[in-house]
Amino acid sequence: MEEKGKISVVINTYNAEKHLKVIVEAVKDFDEVLVCDMESTDSTLAIAREMGCRIVTFPKNGVSIVEPAREFAIHEAANEWVLVVDADEIVTPQLKDYLYRRIKEADCPDGIAIPRKNYFMGRFMHSCYPDYILRFFRKEVTHWPPVIHTSPVVEGRVERIPKTHKELAFEHLANDSVADILRKNNTYSDYEVVRRRHKRYGIGALIGKPLFRFFKSYFLKGGCLDGIPGLIHAKLDSMYQFTIVSKLMEERRK
Repeated sequence: MEEKGKISVVINTYNAEKHLKVIVEAVKDFDEVLVCDMESTDSTLAIAREMGCRIVTFPKNGVSIVEPAREFAIHEAANEWVLVVDADEIVTPQLKDYLYRRIKEADCPDGIAIPRKNYFMGRFMHSCYPDYILRFFRKEVTHWPPVIHTSPVVEGRVERIPKTHKELAFEHLANDSVADILRKNNTYSDYEVVRRRHKRYGIGALIGKPLFRFFKSYFLKGGCLDGIPGLIHAKLDSMYQFTIVSKLMEERRK
């Protein structure tokens, strides 16, 4: 039976030893810390046991996306409220206090989207903030579709923490290199091809989508405030859009 008025932290892991200790240390004062592991081969499980986490396993079995494991994990949690944290995200003490205070209030929503601070080349990226992610919700009204990069579906009211409250944002410890981003863009664009297969992109999209993405990232979202890293990141964003449209056009020609 789930505990009312309490919060479970769910951390999905696969070979997540790099940051796991500091991630768990930041959430140790929540009512439950549940690690859902996809058969890690490094020291992830040893760290989770050492830190006193409850552990469940979601068999990898060739699964290349985390979303099915997220759906499994949130319903394994013991408490009414669930906070999903990636194994490279820090929960600030201010965010913890805010969530516990919010669930006691009469107008508390069923889900809360939380801003996230992202970094590149060692710099906080204005162009990637607030990067809202829906990670806090009542378990019984939530499910997570098995599609890459989808958000959970909450049957109820969802609100966002105002982006001005940067002290409440997740701290994203990932500091991807250019090579990391290029590799991820190649992988994620394959999934986007599947999702956008019904689209009929032409030369206009091939030119316009990358240009608009660069303009949005560099000018509208403040990448111009981030120096050379901001310029590089905006170009990589643009390249991602170019890659998606190119792959769709290639597939259609085949």
